[in-house]
Amino acid sequence: MINKTVSNVHKALDGVADGMTFMLGGFGLCGIPENAIAELVRLGIKDITCISNNAGVDDFGLGLLLQQRQIRKMISSYVGENDEFERQMLSGELEVELTPQGTLAEKCRAAQAGFPAIYTPAGYGTEVAEGKETREFDGKMYVLEPAFKADFSFVKAWKGDEAGNLIFKGTARNFNPCMCGAAKITVAEVEELLPGGSLDPNEIHIPGIFVQRIFQGEKYEKRIEQRTVRKMKSM
Repeated sequence: MINKTVSNVHKALDGVADGMTFMLGGFGLCGIPENAIAELVRLGIKDITCISNNAGVDDFGLGLLLQQRQIRKMISSYVGENDEFERQMLSGELEVELTPQGTLAEKCRAAQAGFPAIYTPAGYGTEVAEGKETREFDGKMYVLEPAFKADFSFVKAWKGDEAGNLIFKGTARNFNPCMCGAAKITVAEVEELLPGGSLDPNEIHIPGIFVQRIFQGEKYEKRIEQRTVRKMKSM
């Protein structure tokens, strides 16, 4: 069994450089690769393109990279919780490509499967389809969307083993699985790293063939993006 373990986040991100394109898993602030993002901030990598469902918040997640002006372009679906993102976009400092959420997921999945492109009905007849090939199937119009091309994919899982097999927990099973294997190198950080063969094969969500490097993360904050509580009834 191939051991894909690296000792820490510093070695896991070996080879990252200015101008690269990164995929980052997570939904809101749930299931984001916190350790990888912190290391990208520490390294000071510049002019990067980030493919992620959202852009974090001002002081957490991808918001940390935005604070340092490290991101040149964001390809996202939902970006409504980050004031710094809004400021940079409106001022022209940040290039933004807004993508329907399902299309974003499928362009990741197409890259994972080795498909060059997909046809989707989402966006037909809107600005999203401008300049793109369209085609009719069974009386319905579709837009041709190319698969993503990324240098690194950074994902966060609950459990993993030395061979790179991954198990995701709860809502973290969102964009993380479809980004595994969708870049040249997939780096997985996990809360619990186990010896090879420790995971029940029936519970594995992503097989190790899609992962090149895996390490055990540290100090997960797991911040809640919007905390909603119910008022207690008076006794």
